[in-house]
Amino acid sequence: MQSMETTSPTLENITAELLAGGNDPSHFDWQEVWYPVHYVADLSKFQPTPFTLLGRDIVIWWDKNASTWRVFDDKCPHRLARLSEGRVAEDGLLECPYHGWAFAGNGDCQRIPQQVADGKAETSQRACVASLPTIEKQGMLFVYPGKAENAALTKVPIVEAIEENSDEWICINTFRDLPYDALTLLENVLDASHVPYTHHRTVGNRSNAGPVELEVTESSKHGFKGVWQEGPRKGTLGRQDTTFIAPNLMWHDLTSKQFGRTLTVVYATPIRKGECRLFAIFPFKFSSKLPGLFIKLTPRWYSHLGQNRVLEDDQIFLHHQERYLAEVGSENFTKAFYLPTKADSFVFELRQWINNYSVDPFPNVSLPPALSRVELLDRYHSHTTKCNSCRNALANIQKVRLWLGAIVAIAWTITPIIAVLLHEKAVLPVSLLTLLSLSFGAVWLYLGKLEKRFFQGENVPPRNILK
Repeated sequence: MQSMETTSPTLENITAELLAGGNDPSHFDWQEVWYPVHYVADLSKFQPTPFTLLGRDIVIWWDKNASTWRVFDDKCPHRLARLSEGRVAEDGLLECPYHGWAFAGNGDCQRIPQQVADGKAETSQRACVASLPTIEKQGMLFVYPGKAENAALTKVPIVEAIEENSDEWICINTFRDLPYDALTLLENVLDASHVPYTHHRTVGNRSNAGPVELEVTESSKHGFKGVWQEGPRKGTLGRQDTTFIAPNLMWHDLTSKQFGRTLTVVYATPIRKGECRLFAIFPFKFSSKLPGLFIKLTPRWYSHLGQNRVLEDDQIFLHHQERYLAEVGSENFTKAFYLPTKADSFVFELRQWINNYSVDPFPNVSLPPALSRVELLDRYHSHTTKCNSCRNALANIQKVRLWLGAIVAIAWTITPIIAVLLHEKAVLPVSLLTLLSLSFGAVWLYLGKLEKRFFQGENVPPRNILK
């Protein structure tokens, strides 16, 4: 039987010869690209994880027999059941939940429970499931959906600066499934001029707004680079350099005397039309040790709560903005957008790149109907359930609230009984029980507010709160 194995065991040792996007100089092929699909820290080695990449349902699972992550098409060749609903069996095979067909890491079928002892149905090519190339880089699992023979030769999009003296960087990261296209996400992050207004009271301040003189320094099919000589906060932080690596990676690079070197790294992985997964990484090289110590002491889940708040600053209007642009046609962006200042230089360059190289990950596919405000502010399904740290923190908070509620209920129940039984001697124990009830009740209420932050964002963004 011919194996469907597509993951090269020597992938780490092969020098990349191809740039992403295929060999056609006039067209960018979205299939011929490495995409991050998950932070490895958020994956379980004991159960499969579903994902959708470029409209293709895939399943991620840990192959303990080869000690590596595998990615398959998320459908069993037998009756097309989702393999992500199955399990990793005791022998390390991925087992279909419908009839128990089991598959090895290369996609070959190893077990069909329904056939007779001497049956050979599993040796048919039709019994195999498609396996996609994978590789781990900078804490993320990357998947290659294009031609398998190109995977080992195509450069994995990483931030090279993080590889240099990697132990000197302190990194914060987050991810979220966003209700708009990957290109809309990249366009938004490339636009540095929106930060003071959109993110006022989160990571921006309107008082810092001013001219943003962006300059594109080089451009090609494979991305572009640019510079903001003055830099943010009216030049008080220094020059900011921007790099866009087509089609899914960009970063801002800022070095200042006050804070040291800071990167803002964003990957935009297309899920389906109108939806993408954001991977955000914030590497720091601080000029002093105190900020780094503070970051290390902050739980990952707590920083995610704040980062979700920042994402929601512009999530609603970006969801509708891309629909307005689609009505005109994104190829007509100069008619749809009025871009009179250099602050829009990177947005213009990205849109030009899209037009010049026929860049459309979902050709001839329309955007789905617009979502409601409540749906757009959902955190639970877009992040919490898929994040190991947030999911566990939520479960722990719910357990603590349950115990606190039980203790308060018991305390309130026995307080009057003690008061009756002890009479004048009841003052001290009744006072202590009352104080305990009030203290635990206050913590219970606080944790209740914290719990809600794992489920839903704020209806009114911080910039619009009247004080």
